[in-house]
Amino acid sequence: MIAHLAGEVSALLDEALVLDVNGVGYLVFCPTSVVAGLSVGEPAKLWILTHVREDHIHLYGFRDLVEREWFTALQSVQGVGAKVALALLSVMRPDELGASVAAQDKTLLTRAPGVGPRLAQRIVAELKDRAPTALTISTAPPTAGAPVAGGGNASDAVSALVNLGYRQPEALQAVQKALRADADADVSALIRAGLGELAR
Repeated sequence: MIAHLAGEVSALLDEALVLDVNGVGYLVFCPTSVVAGLSVGEPAKLWILTHVREDHIHLYGFRDLVEREWFTALQSVQGVGAKVALALLSVMRPDELGASVAAQDKTLLTRAPGVGPRLAQRIVAELKDRAPTALTISTAPPTAGAPVAGGGNASDAVSALVNLGYRQPEALQAVQKALRADADADVSALIRAGLGELAR
């Protein structure tokens, strides 16, 4: 199974790109926000999810692990396939999705093509208690050869906040904000900053 690909962007399409990895070009479908942030000829690293069907094998690429986890979580909702999940991630960042689910606010989700009020309501309702965990948090888009930041400390901080009685989506959102303010914060600092966010 392919976890990630690192190489050079050789072509950009509307909702996909071709990533040249040691002379092999991989067609990778991505949120349009990912495609828009890259240029032909520049190095890139994408976290990959492989879909195997009877008639095709598709690679889906994401800037970080949390974006990939949201792609998977969204498709667990009835009526949401890969196309709709990509559309949602094209118009909303993972932290915005987490905030919408935590607040049970379907408004922003309807900005994505193919997502009407009824489907948006189903998404926020079904993902309320099973949003992606902080284990997959990354504080910055990965570049070739760069590790994903924040994972272990962020996961521990979210777990601590959940143990204190906060809901997982709220804890996730608070720790994400804390990481954006200080990407090198240790677990204790993330917990304190997360509690500060949750108290607002």
